[in-house]
Amino acid sequence: MERRDEPVAGKGVARRKIVVGALVVALVAGGVGGGIGAWLERDGGGRHVTLPQAPVDRSERDPGSVAGIAARALPGVVTLHVRGSGGRGTGTGFVLDNKGHILTNNHVVEPAGDGGGIAVTFHGGRTAKATVIGRDSGYDLAVVKVSGVPGLTPLALGNSDSVHVGDSVVAIGAPFDLAGTVTTGIISAKERPITAGGKKQDGSDVSYVDALQTDAPINPGNSGGPLVDSRARVIGINSAIRSAGGSEAGGGQGGSIGLGFAIPINQAKRVAEELINTGRATHPVIGVSLDMAYQGDGARVNPKGGGGSPVTRGGPADKAGIEPGDVIKRIDSSAVHSGRELIVKIRSHRPGDRLVLTVERGGKERAVPLTLGSASSG
Repeated sequence: MERRDEPVAGKGVARRKIVVGALVVALVAGGVGGGIGAWLERDGGGRHVTLPQAPVDRSERDPGSVAGIAARALPGVVTLHVRGSGGRGTGTGFVLDNKGHILTNNHVVEPAGDGGGIAVTFHGGRTAKATVIGRDSGYDLAVVKVSGVPGLTPLALGNSDSVHVGDSVVAIGAPFDLAGTVTTGIISAKERPITAGGKKQDGSDVSYVDALQTDAPINPGNSGGPLVDSRARVIGINSAIRSAGGSEAGGGQGGSIGLGFAIPINQAKRVAEELINTGRATHPVIGVSLDMAYQGDGARVNPKGGGGSPVTRGGPADKAGIEPGDVIKRIDSSAVHSGRELIVKIRSHRPGDRLVLTVERGGKERAVPLTLGSASSG
């Protein structure tokens, strides 16, 4: 019988296995090759990679730059942590002299009251306890003192009468307890009549300020810190901001919208000297009570009637011939549009200064020379 060879099924399968095996080897080889290629591309074939970088620049910055100004001013700026029955808070101050006197806002230290405490932290990290030498709510200023702290760095005081709108300024403080924060901007305006404080129901703690306005960012915690000029001289005390809600606040929690206000250093210097020397400050007065509800232009002396005399007998206004119901329209060449503006502009002067008030009575205006009197803050 003729024998025929049958196809061997296993032979075709073996061939397919060889082909598939070759394909797997090729894929593995490709994967290994790709991995090696990626590794070579990433790591440069095992070579150590060093990225180029500029060397450390230890050169001093230009004295007129923001960095240069900050370097000179920061050693004299301190952070105050205040606690007491009235609560606790953080503010800023700056060193006035080598005796340890520090200037800040009254609303910063006010929570300490009679039984609280004030801790001062210096730029280098040193801390010390401080005592209140004197404070005045009408000017929103206070002086505290530290003892036994060597190497103090007093800041130089400038002259706020020399400031021009548009001048560059630097604000230093501890917004939200971030000590040593530096911000920069310009003087946006001068002689802004603002009020701050006013937490007491009788309004006795309201501060009237003829302020410098700045767009340098100021936030809670900046209060009491210095606003310095391009030569690192203090020209103002950062004290209030205009919040988004439209109110002026010295100790609120609103953020900066570019409307900050500082007490001019010329006013702050006088008050600080009085607080250091006597423990209290004097306020210039003209000796009248004002109709704060008056809606017309100017500041109206209260009309006759009610309790007490609207014009203090024997006071500056009485001696100058001002009468109840008179409307004060100007102080020297500056217009007065409200009772608040009159108080602010009076407070920007010193007791004993001679002024010329423009007074309206019966539809007619006349110039009235007047010498400012003095009232103690108590």
